[in-house]
Amino acid sequence: MTIKVGDEFPEVQLKYVPYDAAAPNACKGPQLLDTKKAFSGKKVVLIGVPGAFSPTCSVQHIPPYVAKADELKAKGVDLIVCVSGNDFFVMEAWGKQEKVANKILMAGDANGDLGRATGLSIDLSNAGLGAVRLTRFVAIIDNGKVAHLAVEPDPTEVTVTGADKTLSAL
Repeated sequence: MTIKVGDEFPEVQLKYVPYDAAAPNACKGPQLLDTKKAFSGKKVVLIGVPGAFSPTCSVQHIPPYVAKADELKAKGVDLIVCVSGNDFFVMEAWGKQEKVANKILMAGDANGDLGRATGLSIDLSNAGLGAVRLTRFVAIIDNGKVAHLAVEPDPTEVTVTGADKTLSAL
């Protein structure tokens, strides 16, 4: 069953590699992101994408979030997380390419746990990307509850999940 507005966001263990401004090209060890703990008492924008480095994700979806991260935070957002079905090292490399720095936490859901727990997974095996990927979505999570959820009807497009639409929803 797919999560909906008003639902408690499920507890999932994601991993990420923290950004280090003192050593931006270093590869640090992964850290755990427990959604229950990390989202408690915070307003979070969670951006779900099918794959790092993919054309839609890299050109249309993530760059506007990087550019508007300060605007999102000015509207009360404490944490911006981008998650994909890739591993945390791939997400770290993609974040470096997109010049995310510390604006967005780039997390991996390589096992598909988040997709299964939220019902926001998609089978992209016909495209050669695997059977358990995240569909393209954005959720605003306020103190652990889903306050807004937008899911793209076509995950190859960005029509309802872009940064401007998210800013309007805050």
